[in-house]
Amino acid sequence: VQLQASGGGLVQAGGSLRLSCAASGRTFSNDHMGWFRQAPGKEREFVAAISRSGERTYYADSVKGRFTISRDNTKNTVYLQMNSLKPEDTGVYYCAASTTPIMTTLSRRYDYWGQGTLVTVSS
Repeated sequence: VQLQASGGGLVQAGGSLRLSCAASGRTFSNDHMGWFRQAPGKEREFVAAISRSGERTYYADSVKGRFTISRDNTKNTVYLQMNSLKPEDTGVYYCAASTTPIMTTLSRRYDYWGQGTLVTVSS
């Protein structure tokens, strides 16, 4: 499967960005999807996850209320709407697909990963 993330860029604090991740090579609706990020010098961390149907979502506490994950199974695409961005949101954002039966926040349970898109939030 291939995951192609896009939509990153430079934005001022308080601004918004919308990330997209287009999937191919698998039946998209069979997989839970997640977004992770990695800041410079830090480990990769969970940001948000969405179930196969899109009915259930889960967020890291640090982004809850500011970020929204969604998916369009007709377009094989998952999105991450990021509002009220903060400098600490800076990092490379990765989308990932999980084939496990239960939606998870654990990166090791995600089987396929995109190449990442850089988000830089200036203060």
